[in-house]
Amino acid sequence: MTVITAPETTDRTPEWALVDVETSGLRAAEHRVLSLAVITVDEAGRQTGEFSTLLDPGCDPGPVEVHGLTRERLRGAPRFEHVAGRVAELLQGRVMVAHNAQFDYDFLAREFGAAGSALPVSRRLCTVALNRRLGTPTDNLRLGTLAAFYGVRQLQAHDALDDTRVLAGVLRGSLAEAVRLGVSLPLVDCPPRRASQYRPSIPKTPCAFRNPGRWQPGGALVQGMKVAVTGETGLSREELVAEAVTAGLNVMTAVSKHTSVLVANDLSSGSAKVRRAVSEGVPVLDEAGFRALLPTVRAGAAQDGASTAPARSAPTPVPEATGTPAAAAAPVAAAPPPRPAAPVRPLTGRRVLVLGGTHPVAASVRTRVVELGGSAAVNLSANVSDVVLLPGGEADRRLTRIGTLGLIVHELAWLDAPQWTTVEASGPQAPVLPRGGVIDLPAPTGGTGSRWQVDVSWAQQTRCEVDVVAFAVDEDEQVSCDEDFVFYGAPENPGGSVLLAMDGPTEQSVTVDLAALPFTTRKVVVAAAVDGTVDFGEVGAIELTVGRGDDGGPLAQATLDAATTERTMLLAELYRRGPSWRLRAVGQGFDHGLDALARFYGVDIEG
Repeated sequence: MTVITAPETTDRTPEWALVDVETSGLRAAEHRVLSLAVITVDEAGRQTGEFSTLLDPGCDPGPVEVHGLTRERLRGAPRFEHVAGRVAELLQGRVMVAHNAQFDYDFLAREFGAAGSALPVSRRLCTVALNRRLGTPTDNLRLGTLAAFYGVRQLQAHDALDDTRVLAGVLRGSLAEAVRLGVSLPLVDCPPRRASQYRPSIPKTPCAFRNPGRWQPGGALVQGMKVAVTGETGLSREELVAEAVTAGLNVMTAVSKHTSVLVANDLSSGSAKVRRAVSEGVPVLDEAGFRALLPTVRAGAAQDGASTAPARSAPTPVPEATGTPAAAAAPVAAAPPPRPAAPVRPLTGRRVLVLGGTHPVAASVRTRVVELGGSAAVNLSANVSDVVLLPGGEADRRLTRIGTLGLIVHELAWLDAPQWTTVEASGPQAPVLPRGGVIDLPAPTGGTGSRWQVDVSWAQQTRCEVDVVAFAVDEDEQVSCDEDFVFYGAPENPGGSVLLAMDGPTEQSVTVDLAALPFTTRKVVVAAAVDGTVDFGEVGAIELTVGRGDDGGPLAQATLDAATTERTMLLAELYRRGPSWRLRAVGQGFDHGLDALARFYGVDIEG
């Protein structure tokens, strides 16, 4: 029989627990598991167990048209707590495997928690992340698409047991390809390695009015003014915030240059908000004075989809040739004409891996590859067509595998006059964006297609970790509340419109549901930070792939290099442009850490 084996790059072959869940919705915090299946596989690759069941969650089953699980079908099925022991027995001591593994992991963790126990999973493997790392040449990374690629028969999509059996075949094929390429597995340690260091705040109510600027002492408050509160208050903080929101003010969790007024009863407290207000010249009111002005708040200008955002001062991403979000265009009546096809250049269709060289030299070589029409790879995968060897690259452990695969290895001079040879496309060929490049996001069709996923990957590190984060910001490039900062300790913003998935030690992704974003959100910024003493000069290039979150098909790709000493890096921005959305590949690094970047976007971090 064909067995499931791990690549030779792992210490030993683990035992696997393959999992699939069907759910009443997409958010583990709100929805429930309706059915689940688990298949266990031993170290020799033999199936050792199989379990599946429907579950009665006692709630609306959600999208019946997708999973076919009606209330009638679920009636009489066990509740999760009745099967938790059996599921725990199958998961214990094994690597959990799933397609979009964080989804299944989060739902199971929630169900185990509700049943009064912990999910017994210490490591997980995502077959989407694995095939992304492999560069599998398919149009998308859906389970059915990968099943067809690996020759696995799928009988009934969205049936938990059949999906798990299909997953077993996809895992078998994926691991065989990982062995061929010498690619290590993107195993994720569970649970998350760190807890949130940021305090939860009062739930944010979006403000329907634009920020009119600073409050003038002696004058009236105006709807849309940004208000921050610090220190002890006579009225409870919740009640004070409720009064301000009812009056049409925009209560923020931090002070910035865009803050209209700070409410503070004790200026000698030395709080971070007081210090920032003093440094930025933000006016201060005590609680009594602030509340006295609430009954006479003047009318403000309403937010709308065509409003333009004031220019930001720093950090400033590389502008696009046709303008920036800071000077947004007026609404247009029709979609812009299609852009002309990109010219065919010598490296069109090629994917080039650069080995060796100092980071500045390797970065310039990757830039040259893009100029010649190719895409620059960060890791060895199935879609790499060429390798450029720089000084020092001879010691790269991947060189032996590259020789086994028969890939062409070039000297640097090859880029001076690359041969015009036809390259058979290996999978979908998404446009390559240069640093600062912009692409329009297609409008949703048929009520779907509003979810976009930004996949981020980098070369394996031994001295540091890289953390991907996201900020959902308003017209002033400020988060409306601390929870609009999405990071490893808080991987979801209010409403679930921005989600962070940690798919492996070198793979993370941010999914943005544009239709679910509040109207006050003008931009979602995706960034990365080095957690450790090294910088991006040592980490090297960051690879970016952007595609629809509902099918994984790529829309654009980019390879971004910071210079040498940067510890944080802006990767991409999804921003409103009139009635539509655009994506820009930024690639701008900064020497400061993640805490400083978070403060810049208005996150309340003490210290």
